[in-house]
Amino acid sequence: MGDLSKRELKITNRHSGRATCKEREEKFKLKEGQVRFLIVCEGKKTEPNYFKAFIENNTSVVHSEIQGVGMGTVALVKKTLEIKRDLEKKNAMKFDRVWVVFDKDDFEDFNEAIKEASRCGIQSAWTNESFELWYYLHFEYLDTAIGRKQYIEKLENMFKDKMRDGSFKYEKGASDIYDLLQRYGKEEFAIKSAEKLRKSHKGKGTNYAKHDPCTMVDKLVEELRSPSQYKEE
Repeated sequence: MGDLSKRELKITNRHSGRATCKEREEKFKLKEGQVRFLIVCEGKKTEPNYFKAFIENNTSVVHSEIQGVGMGTVALVKKTLEIKRDLEKKNAMKFDRVWVVFDKDDFEDFNEAIKEASRCGIQSAWTNESFELWYYLHFEYLDTAIGRKQYIEKLENMFKDKMRDGSFKYEKGASDIYDLLQRYGKEEFAIKSAEKLRKSHKGKGTNYAKHDPCTMVDKLVEELRSPSQYKEE
């Protein structure tokens, strides 16, 4: 413990009284109406780490599978269908909700991926342009289109200010990002800001590549917060 940094020590202390996944599953396994989530992410660490920590902190979600596969847009949708088929066959069970999480980046098939996911019954937690937009909305509303590098710079500066720590460095894939957002940001504000952004693009139709900035991550977050209403019969 003596070798932990101040940042790591804070997170360790906050997790010390938290139930493990196995303990939570034992606690909730006899309850009806549980929802099984499959969440497949473009990134291998950033998005999976965020959602895994989210579920660790929201005990109403017990049964979930979260994977980061390192591919985006249409390729991600196809991979998700493959993962869903294999896991359901292996475990003799059905996922109630299936989500893909991806950014626009430089992909030219962004709109096509959203359409294909919908056609296959998969929900899309997409962001234009970068997943870090969702993080930044925990602090301030942002309706200016900027690049991925700028999102990271703005997010890093925001944390430096909130933490009063000029040495803070934002690291993609950091395992403690959810905890930091909960400690220094406001999730409810992020949800309202995401909704406001979507309304600002209402006149642009389904050309989501032009909805910049915009995110649907809040939709997945809200499902994870209140999963029982999405249980399929």
